[in-house]
Amino acid sequence: MKTFTFLLLLILLTACQLREDGVTVTPPIVQPAVPTATAIVEVLPEPTAVSAAATEPDAPPTPTAVPAATQPAEPTATVTAEPSPTSTPFPTLASTIQLAPIASGLFKPVYLTHASDSRLFVVEQHGVIRIINDGELLLQPFLDIQNRVGSDASEQGLLSVAFHPGYGENGRFFLNYTDNNGDTTISRFQVSSDPNAADPASEQILLTLPQPFGNHNGGQIQFGPDGYLYIGMGDGGAANDPLGNGQNNTTLMGALLRIDVDQSDSYAIPADNPFVNSDNRNEIWAYGLRNPWRFSFDRLTGDLYLADVGQDTWEEVDFVAAGRPGGLNFGWNLFEGSHCFSGSCDAAGLEQPIFEYSHSEGGCSITGGYVYRGQQFPPLWGNYFVGDYCSGNIWAMVPTGDGTFTTQLVLGSSGLLISSFGEDAAGELYVLDHQGQVLQIQP
Repeated sequence: MKTFTFLLLLILLTACQLREDGVTVTPPIVQPAVPTATAIVEVLPEPTAVSAAATEPDAPPTPTAVPAATQPAEPTATVTAEPSPTSTPFPTLASTIQLAPIASGLFKPVYLTHASDSRLFVVEQHGVIRIINDGELLLQPFLDIQNRVGSDASEQGLLSVAFHPGYGENGRFFLNYTDNNGDTTISRFQVSSDPNAADPASEQILLTLPQPFGNHNGGQIQFGPDGYLYIGMGDGGAANDPLGNGQNNTTLMGALLRIDVDQSDSYAIPADNPFVNSDNRNEIWAYGLRNPWRFSFDRLTGDLYLADVGQDTWEEVDFVAAGRPGGLNFGWNLFEGSHCFSGSCDAAGLEQPIFEYSHSEGGCSITGGYVYRGQQFPPLWGNYFVGDYCSGNIWAMVPTGDGTFTTQLVLGSSGLLISSFGEDAAGELYVLDHQGQVLQIQP
């Protein structure tokens, strides 16, 4: 009996040892280590630094108000300009991008923006604003004012929307559209008790500008880092600026306007506008523009990128570093881009474009975009994207650090009619196809 017990214990110990040696033991599950962030990620600011809050002033401006009257090409370095200093290094120029479809079935989309939340608001040219929420295009429009919008000509219609920096508290947003007479209208609306529906009866018209022709209506409105509303106005239309509006500061045509929408039921003039208390229109902040269809402010630096649609030959992007005062002259119709168009061809005192391309490259009409400040795609960080409506080309552009900008064709002949770019609350970027799509820019 003792011998049997001893043999049994010996067999058990041997089996245990075999398991200890790993013959039958299942190895423990080891979780993979979380990858360490790469250098490019490490230098990016925290998401909060580029959140919607970065686009809002710390406090509402309190100026002295003056009452208002009612594709691959070799990278090309262009004209010297001074980008605003930032704590981040100069970005790496993107080499290529792709576009991921987000939504379709829209009617002539011309603009996309956000209201400091996850929703995307898409402007349809005939007078409707739609919402994309969690990737779904909602059936109910946010706003429908087709009965007030004149969109007979190709450049007319509901052209853009800008949500007030304090929209979460006051529910105010602003529109730029051409009315049934074809005249430019800047007005304010209010959201209803339903956050996905505005009140169409809440309209307060701030400014109406008669348009002599059906084209060159500008169309962009955008709140700047200073809290003021900027409005892009075209030269009035036809061709060659027949009314001379580009160099005439007694009219609001051919100019970038800057107004204060917080000081009265209508609007007031910021006290540091360049032509305050002069015979020129006090609303003007910069002039010499042909048709500034799309412009934007870098949400990190505050720099202004403005794409001005050209006449017959040249399309251009203009740049204004944050902090520069107004009164700038972008040169139309003396110059088209950096090229003499009329007059003495004296460029003294004129702003020069940081990027231009000719119609011989297949383009016809430039569409301004945004500087990428999102968190999803670090390789795109700091790249400004701009496109052409006809060719479907998209270029990326970055500052070089020596006062110049470098550009690269990152997507050629996309097949899209690029009517606009858009930016969401997190700084991710989108492209609007006038044929009815919204697509996201990705590396």
